[in-house]
Amino acid sequence: MNFLRGVMGGQSAGPQHTEAETIQKLCDRVASSTLLDDRRNAVRALKSLSKKYRLEVGIQAMEHLIHVLQTDRSDSEIIAYALDTLYNIISNDEEEEVDDVEEENSTKQSEDLGSQFTEIFIKQPENVTLLLSLLEEFDFHVRWPGVRLLTSLLKQLGPPVQQIILVSPMGVSRLMDLLADSREIIRNDGVLLLQALTRGNGAIQKIVAFENAFERLLDIITEEGNSDGGIVVEDCLILLQNLLKNNNSNQNFFKEGSYIQRMKPWFEVGDENSGWSAQKVTNLHLMLQLVRVLVSPTNPPGATSSCQKAMFQCGLLQQLCTILMATGIPADILTETINTVSEVIRGCQVNQDYFASVNAPSNPPRPAIVVLLMSMVNERQPFVLRCAVLYCFQCFLYKNQKGQGEIVATLLPSTIDATGNSVSAGQLLCGGLFSTDSLSNWCAAVALAHALQGNATQKEQLLRVQLATSIGNPPVSLLQQCTNILSQGSKIQTRVGLLMLLCTWLSNCPIAVTHFLHNSANVPFLTGQIAENLGEEEQLVQGLCALLLGISIYFNDNSLENYMKEKLKQLIEKRIGKENFIEKLGFISKHELYSRASQKPQPNFPSPEYMIFDHEFTKLVKELEGVITKAIYKSSEEDKKEEEVKKTLEQHDNIVTHYKNMIREQDLQLEELKQQVSTLKCQNEQLQTAVTQQASQIQQHKDQYNLLKVQLGKDNHHQGSHGDGAQVNGIQPEEISRLREEVEELKSQQGLLQSQLAEKDSLIENLKSSQVSAGNEQASAAALPRDSEQVVELKQELTALKSQLNSQSLEMTRLQAENRELLQRAEALAKSAPVEGESENVATAKTTDVEGRLSALLQETKELKNEIKALSEEKTAIKMQLDSSNSTIAILQMEKDKLDIEVTDSKKEQDDLLVLLADQDQKILSLKSKLKILGHPVEEEDESGDQDDDDDETDDGDKDQDI
Repeated sequence: MNFLRGVMGGQSAGPQHTEAETIQKLCDRVASSTLLDDRRNAVRALKSLSKKYRLEVGIQAMEHLIHVLQTDRSDSEIIAYALDTLYNIISNDEEEEVDDVEEENSTKQSEDLGSQFTEIFIKQPENVTLLLSLLEEFDFHVRWPGVRLLTSLLKQLGPPVQQIILVSPMGVSRLMDLLADSREIIRNDGVLLLQALTRGNGAIQKIVAFENAFERLLDIITEEGNSDGGIVVEDCLILLQNLLKNNNSNQNFFKEGSYIQRMKPWFEVGDENSGWSAQKVTNLHLMLQLVRVLVSPTNPPGATSSCQKAMFQCGLLQQLCTILMATGIPADILTETINTVSEVIRGCQVNQDYFASVNAPSNPPRPAIVVLLMSMVNERQPFVLRCAVLYCFQCFLYKNQKGQGEIVATLLPSTIDATGNSVSAGQLLCGGLFSTDSLSNWCAAVALAHALQGNATQKEQLLRVQLATSIGNPPVSLLQQCTNILSQGSKIQTRVGLLMLLCTWLSNCPIAVTHFLHNSANVPFLTGQIAENLGEEEQLVQGLCALLLGISIYFNDNSLENYMKEKLKQLIEKRIGKENFIEKLGFISKHELYSRASQKPQPNFPSPEYMIFDHEFTKLVKELEGVITKAIYKSSEEDKKEEEVKKTLEQHDNIVTHYKNMIREQDLQLEELKQQVSTLKCQNEQLQTAVTQQASQIQQHKDQYNLLKVQLGKDNHHQGSHGDGAQVNGIQPEEISRLREEVEELKSQQGLLQSQLAEKDSLIENLKSSQVSAGNEQASAAALPRDSEQVVELKQELTALKSQLNSQSLEMTRLQAENRELLQRAEALAKSAPVEGESENVATAKTTDVEGRLSALLQETKELKNEIKALSEEKTAIKMQLDSSNSTIAILQMEKDKLDIEVTDSKKEQDDLLVLLADQDQKILSLKSKLKILGHPVEEEDESGDQDDDDDETDDGDKDQDI
């Protein structure tokens, strides 16, 4: 402090110590002092002097300040003073009050001084690199002054500083880190720095975008409250515009990153918004402009279309339409919203259809288009709002033939509401077309012309429109009413609008030309207007009249004898002169407002007096001016020859088109047959798979069946062995008789007991052996004949029942074991007679149990046999289906061979036709060459239009089509 007091005290001690000397002493201290405190105090003193004595400090101290930045980086305080001093030298911010008289000169001198010091600073690129390295310091007193200094450098000399930062390693990435700083003042100034850095430099814009700038900026906007945020939101939106405007790569990256969806919350404003601060209006205005940047007509069509679709899918368009129909919206926001909606729907059919369905919240609801047109034809509405509505209507009809038809339909007699309760778009356009306000006339005429643009069908439909001029008079056509107003000598703006409408209406529509020429007063009026020598204000009207008359000649189909092409050209030559006519025609494109209107589709005029030309009309003039000039100078013979050539070309085109269609149909048939064959192949494969599965299942059933047969054979073998054992056992005859009686009782009660067959067989064999061993007994001798008869009957029953027991071997084994047990008990009973009745009861119970088990086994055997039978039938059916499919495939193969032969024949016919067309091509070329030799101009047709018609055509076919 003592050092500073000494310097300042010395400065005021006498006149010999001027400011320059003081600054020189301070610079010497900075350069030569060995103590850091002395250097720091000297730099601080220079900082205090730098604002008032900017030139002196800049000249003497800049080199020393840069040296301080290089050598004293360890001391953040002296670095901060040095950066602040450099900022004061380079920046043009004027904090001192300046008189109004001196303000302009002072500002100019300040800008020149800042640019000169900036040029000195960046003369050594290492200085900018040094400044970038200082931005890596986290210390607030170093980082913030560094950001401000670099921003000032970019504002003074942007391109050279941008180039230095671009080639500096990680230069842009270091600056992007500022957006992540937790200190808001550094983050906000970092946004301003990036604004200056990205202005007009596409390479830096791409780098910043790929450094995740979109994500960070959108996060900041959300944190700050979207449109309700402060100036930080405004700065972020300006930076986003810098990154996206005229940068297709960044626009595509923005769309692919799904950032369009994050824009929807910006426009969530209610109907009642009492608080519309100036900052909120500014923010929302910038947000709408950012949407327009993404869908601007100057962008590539593909990029614009994809952004338009994304805006519809995420609901952004719906949100904009909500603002459009809301109440309490400021006028400038409403105007910009209309312009934004216009470009979001322009040329996008889906968006245009949605916009057509939007209704205003009125009672009864009215379409948004009708409400907007009411504003356009209302002369009390602001001029910029009326221009925005016209632009919206034009964008709604751009490449939208469906919308054009709907607008024209509201003018036709069959669709007009007879009750008059609702106003249609067509009625509003007619009302504006014939109102006393010239601006309404012009807007309505241009809007109606856009409803006819490139749509011959609607041009013919509009000829049906009839207007009731007054009570008691017959209605007149809309075309006639337009010409009547022209002849009445209205304002120039009205006449220009009507002439543009008539030129658009008659172009490429011979029927409309015939209707126009049918009124005998139209041609004399046009020739009279063109022939007069009027002032400069009327020259534009003369040029438009010449264009309309030229369209009547060029698109004339010679259906009216009095107004054929040749007669009209003779009339021009007699009354106007061809050269004079062409000169008047050239007045249109030479007009000063013509080039302005041809630049952008949006009708953006500073005042109503400048609203003369429409953008689409300038395209029409450019297209027709040359051909009309040629048509005026052509003779009748040339016209006839040209007509003959056109007819010949049309015939050839028709032939080629016919064969093209034939080839397309054959290709479609071939594709259908190929699809059928492929379908049948798939079905055949499926059936073969099913047959294979069924065959495997049948084989499994066969294996199970064979296994059951083997098991049943084993059971029969066991039955025979048990019977032999019973014969050898030598059972008593009384026991055998009792068991046989029990079997007979069971047979009479329950029918055929299949489960007892093996037991009966054993009993019969035992009976035979007992007859041989006990033949001398009388009781047995008396019973022998009767027993023999019963044995015969039992054998017959056994023969019938054995065929049903092949699958029951296991159960038969159990039954035979029980039979042996019963026989053993019978022997025991024969020895002990008192318990005979009790054994009979036991035997009866066992027999009943065995009978039930045998019945169940028999039922299972029947079910297995039925299943085998059903599988056999299913196999037979599948074989029949397979045979049918094979026969169908064979038939289809024969049909395919026939079709291949037919296609080969068709191709041969096509080749012959192409040869014929080639010959015709040569003839046409020779005709054209003869015409050229005779001095007649011959138009060259575009050969690129038909190349994409059909990918299957040969190159020769394409050339014939182009001819």
